[in-house]
Amino acid sequence: MELVRVTERAAVAAARLRGRGDEKAADQVAVDAMRQELNRLAIKGTVVIGEGERDEAPMLYIGEEVGSGKGPAVDIALDPLEGTTICAKNLPNALAVIAIAEKGSLLFAPDVYMDKIAIGPGYADGVIDIDASAAENIASLARAKGVAISDITTCILDRPRHARLIDAVRATGAAIRLIGDGDVAGVIHTTDPEETGIDVYLGTGGAPEGVLAAAALRCTGGQMQGRLILDTPEKVARAAKMGISNPKRVYRTEDMARGDVLFAATGVTDGNMLAGVKFGHNYITTHTIVLRSSSRTVREIKARHQGLDKF
Repeated sequence: MELVRVTERAAVAAARLRGRGDEKAADQVAVDAMRQELNRLAIKGTVVIGEGERDEAPMLYIGEEVGSGKGPAVDIALDPLEGTTICAKNLPNALAVIAIAEKGSLLFAPDVYMDKIAIGPGYADGVIDIDASAAENIASLARAKGVAISDITTCILDRPRHARLIDAVRATGAAIRLIGDGDVAGVIHTTDPEETGIDVYLGTGGAPEGVLAAAALRCTGGQMQGRLILDTPEKVARAAKMGISNPKRVYRTEDMARGDVLFAATGVTDGNMLAGVKFGHNYITTHTIVLRSSSRTVREIKARHQGLDKF
């Protein structure tokens, strides 16, 4: 519940600025709210995925210590507002997201792009391969699921860099759901295809978001592969400072999130999996999903908050 309060508080803060067109303001209030709630937790937390590197963000930066300082040492990956543009435009699937694991368990990833492929639980290892073509991966997934390729739906970020990928997927006969932002939500949607309609996530997005998504898949038994896109000497050097010696390494789910992982996400705007924050006359409602890897437990918490002082 302590983890739930962290994402609830950030989501409510961001939701007050939904549709206002101010991405920076929405992100800042979410950051402030999440940090305040994090510092109530009885942990010795280190932010390994955050708002940026030390010289780029005033708080919740990579390496920042959070929590009360009393309790277990943990790694924290977070995004107080995943989908700032989504929130500013009041579009679907903006989230407040956090993952916590034992110290040394989450990938210390630089803020670069990552090539990604992800599917949900229930499949044998080897169904997907980041080095295979989109057509090969979709055909393999369709066989494993026991359906026609035309029954597979992929999720891809709607970016010019994905034009060839989109053409390749459409050539197979599979469907595509294009999303404007929010690739953590895009990957998480593969965990429940019957609810979301998404079978597989393909394409490039942020590496920090990749680690957060991997934490969610680690809790549900999904599969993900990612490769950092380190295409300049400066990016290779930055990655090396974070302990990444092999720029071409393929990271699997368990490489990005090991051990006992806790993951929580609260909806900011309405989405396929989570409802957004609702403001009543004298109450606020939130919808949160909480996952734990050790027990493979998936909890949905729909809360009605009538003590509004905490927000």
